[in-house]
Amino acid sequence: MICFKVLLEYDGTRYSGWQEQKNARTVMGEIRKAARQVFGSDVEMQGAGRTDAGVHALGQAMHIKVPAQVKQSPAVIKQRLNDLLPADIVVLDLQFAHRNFHARHDARSRVYVYQISRRKQAFMKRYVWWVKEDLNIERMQRAASLLAGRHDFVCFRAADAARPDESTIVQVEHVSIETEEDVITIRIEASHFLWRMVRRIIGVLVKVGKGEISLEEFQRLIDGEGDPKLDVAAWTAPASGLFLEQVRY
Repeated sequence: MICFKVLLEYDGTRYSGWQEQKNARTVMGEIRKAARQVFGSDVEMQGAGRTDAGVHALGQAMHIKVPAQVKQSPAVIKQRLNDLLPADIVVLDLQFAHRNFHARHDARSRVYVYQISRRKQAFMKRYVWWVKEDLNIERMQRAASLLAGRHDFVCFRAADAARPDESTIVQVEHVSIETEEDVITIRIEASHFLWRMVRRIIGVLVKVGKGEISLEEFQRLIDGEGDPKLDVAAWTAPASGLFLEQVRY
C-alpha cells in the first residue's frame, strides 16, 4: 500500500461541500475522478475535515492510498492531478507518507479563518460576510477570549446524522479577532470542530458585536446552557466567509 499526504486549496462556492454525495458535485468527488485517471484504479482517500457547502480551504489535508506499486514521482502525480482537476481545486503539495498515515485521525488541530466585511465588496463578495451594522470589536474580542479551553459546545453544533454519538466537548486552543481596513478576520484553532460549530460561533460573536446579546449570555452558551431566547441556529454565519486555513500534525 502506497500512501500520499496531499495539501489542497479550493474555492468551495460551486460545491456541495467536501464529502462525496450522490447526485451532488463535491470537492472530494472531483479529486477521486482525477485520481482514478492518474492511478488507473480506485483509491482510498480521506480529508482532515469535512467542509460544508460553500466553505473554502487554504490548507486542507488529505491522504490517498493506492494498493499498487506507483512508478510516477510525487511531482509528476501532483502535476497530473492539477491538469485534471477543475480550476477552483489545486494540489499545493503531494508527498510520500507512512502507510499508516491518516489525515483525520493523526491531526492535532485545525485552524479556521472567517472574514467579515464592513462594506460592500466588488471583488471579495464570494469570500466574506458583509455585516452592514456597526460592530463593537472590543466586545467581540472579550467574548472570543472566553472560548479558549475545554468546553461543551452543544449549543453551537448542528445534529450530524453521520455521527449521532459524537461528543460535544471540544478543546479550543486559540481565538483571535483582527481588523485590517474594512475586513475583520476571526481565527479559531481547536482539536476538532462539530458540524457548523465555527459558523455558529461567528454568528453569535456578531450578535455580541451588535450589542444584541450580553457577554454573560455568551458565557452561558459556552457552558452548554441552552436558552430559548438565544436562537443560535438562526444566527449561523454564511458559508462564504469561512476557510479551513491549516491542519496541524
